[in-house]
Amino acid sequence: MTGDLFTRRDAVIMATYGRPPIVLTGGSGTRVWDADGREYLDLLAGIAVSALGHAHPNVVRAVGAQLGQLGHVSNLYVNEPQVLLAERLVELLGLDARIFFCNSGAEANETALKIARRTGRPEIVAAEGSFHGRTLGALSITGQPAKRAPFEPLLPGVRFVPYGDAAAMRRTVGEQTSAVFLEPTLGEAGVVPPPPGYLAEVRRICDETGALLVLDEVQSGIGRTGAWFAHQTVGVRPDVVTLAKGLGGGLPIGACLGIGPAGQLLRPGDHGTTFGGGPVVCAAALAVLDTIVELGLLDSVRTVGARLGDGILAAAAPGVAGVRGAGLWRAIELTGNHAAAFEKAARGAGFLVNAVTPDAIRLAPPLILSADDVDTFLRALPAIAATAGAATETPKVSA
Repeated sequence: MTGDLFTRRDAVIMATYGRPPIVLTGGSGTRVWDADGREYLDLLAGIAVSALGHAHPNVVRAVGAQLGQLGHVSNLYVNEPQVLLAERLVELLGLDARIFFCNSGAEANETALKIARRTGRPEIVAAEGSFHGRTLGALSITGQPAKRAPFEPLLPGVRFVPYGDAAAMRRTVGEQTSAVFLEPTLGEAGVVPPPPGYLAEVRRICDETGALLVLDEVQSGIGRTGAWFAHQTVGVRPDVVTLAKGLGGGLPIGACLGIGPAGQLLRPGDHGTTFGGGPVVCAAALAVLDTIVELGLLDSVRTVGARLGDGILAAAAPGVAGVRGAGLWRAIELTGNHAAAFEKAARGAGFLVNAVTPDAIRLAPPLILSADDVDTFLRALPAIAATAGAATETPKVSA
């Protein structure tokens, strides 16, 4: 049956992802099951999306109740869940802001690009190694040439600087710069944090030049690092924040938060969406935010995340060089380019992880991950690493 489903998939799905290794059929909490009945501890959460794990009753209840009342109205009319969600996000942000809801992180960044264009300045500065999405605008500010090259020419006026290099940023940002786009930590480049003080220095550069500071919190936002927004941990005030992934608890929603004057730059008719901010996804997002508070998950993310990070180091697993990141957003640093073998070995042992780069494994589990879940993974880590190492050893040639 599983093999037949792979064949059927290949016949009707575009080959943009290649062939996935397994078929998932169900999930509950931090566990998922495949079509053969095998259980996995999900340490990826759909790439930092399923903040409350799988089939959380609060999300299920909220979605069902809203769908039974009002499913879709478009933005020609007001729906109450959208207003409630916007009010809640402004409250959590702690700053005066206006919000545009959409369906994904890429769309949120497209909105931010339009805000930047409305300043009248022609240039944008972004970071090498960054990832902001695959739509043409978001791709234009993604600092990964291999992803951009097949689709060029893209948006003009984008300049890239090394991530974490404040001096390069100062040399590049000027009076023609409309906005600086940054991730608080590089996500798709392997959960790479910046040097201490970097974001604060970029904030000063933007203040001096009049450029907007846009922080892409698509992966880092909504509790992933143990704070509602990662920038709050370093006390930096952005002009624009983009969100998606964990906000909907598995449902597609994105948001662009324009702070202060930046929230007033888009005018009637400048932007729009049919599905963005619909009542069902907003009800789901409200349930996610309520449950994070109800269960004290921000504190849990910090403590369980520290247990995970410290435990990876203490495990002294072969081929593991270290760990980086914060909260429940970590990268296991490997001594060589054997991340794909590590991911396969982990899956064979019942754990879903992500080979985010050739030498790093991304962990972005549900925020409900428990200490027992962490310990289960840590006990298996040395054997997983050993299996991955053995799979990538160069065979010895006998004389």
